[in-house]
Amino acid sequence: MKIFSHKRSSDGDVMKGIHFKKKVAALATSFAAVVAVMTTAGPAHAAEFKVMDNCDVPWISCSYGDLWLFYNSKAIAVQDGYIKSAFTTFYSNVDDHWGTSQYQGSSLTTYRYVFGNGGNGNGEYMKNNAASVQNCAPDDNYRVYYNSGFGGTSQYFAKNGPYGDCNITDLISALKNNNASSHFA
Repeated sequence: MKIFSHKRSSDGDVMKGIHFKKKVAALATSFAAVVAVMTTAGPAHAAEFKVMDNCDVPWISCSYGDLWLFYNSKAIAVQDGYIKSAFTTFYSNVDDHWGTSQYQGSSLTTYRYVFGNGGNGNGEYMKNNAASVQNCAPDDNYRVYYNSGFGGTSQYFAKNGPYGDCNITDLISALKNNNASSHFA
């Protein structure tokens, strides 16, 4: 009974073994490189956009904002019938004037609310920077709040007047440059 068989390889068998070992080594090196890249790659980059109207956010369904928040107080914001201050417009409930975020697949997309349309404050972030408000909604009253999520001190803004006039009003001292959310009242 033969337990071990030990046959001497020919030179051709030795060469096949060397080629096989080189292929295995090359495959192992490639696999290690792929693993190294995958483990050192950072997370997917989040996209961030700046908008002056919450209706410009794709997942918010509206056409234009009725509530206008101005960077300056009313004496500076509108002069001789012309808007001189940058502003942001909102429609509906906005629980955080800083902005809104939502995952689009595996990437987080964020929209930050900024003052726009030229004038003083153009490009500035809107949260805690508004000084005056006008409500141009024909049917909706609004409130502006000190805290995100509709909390804390608030100020009421009645709907547009019967002749389409959008009266601009200064925020009360507790809310001037301390605006964080707004909603239908």
